[in-house]
Amino acid sequence: MLTPLDIHNKEFKRSFRGYNEDEVDEFLDRVVKDYEQLYRENLDLKETIDRLNSKLDHFQHMENTLHNTLVIAQETAEEVKLNAKKETELMIKEAEVRSQRLIDEAMSKVRRMTGEYEELQKQAQIYRTRMRTLVQAQLEMLKSSEDDEN
Repeated sequence: MLTPLDIHNKEFKRSFRGYNEDEVDEFLDRVVKDYEQLYRENLDLKETIDRLNSKLDHFQHMENTLHNTLVIAQETAEEVKLNAKKETELMIKEAEVRSQRLIDEAMSKVRRMTGEYEELQKQAQIYRTRMRTLVQAQLEMLKSSEDDEN
C-alpha cells in the first residue's frame, strides 16, 4: 500500500511538452494531503476495529463465563432441591415412626391405667362388701344385745 510519503517522494521523468510541473506538484500536494487524511482515518478505523474486537472477545468471554456460572448455579439449585426433598422425606418417615411409637406408648399406658382402674374398682367393691358385712354384723350384735336387755 502506498503511503503519503511514497506519493510525496515520487519523481516523474521529464519529457518534452509534458504537463505543467507546478500544476502536477500542486495536484500531487492535494492528493498527498487527502491521501494522508484517508490513510490516518483508515489507521484510526483499524485501531477502532481492533479495540472493538478486543472488547467483543472480552464480552464473549464474560458471556461464556456467565453461561457456565448459570449452568453451575442451576445444577447446584437442582442438587440442593433434591437433597432438601430427600431430607424432607427422611424427616417425615422419622416423624411417622416417632408418632407411632408415641401412640403405642399411649395405648400401653391406657391399657395399664384401665387395668389399675378395674383393680381399684374390685378392691373398692371388696371393701364395701366387707364394711357392709361388718356393719350388718355389728347391727345384729346391737339388736341381739337389745333383745337380751329387753
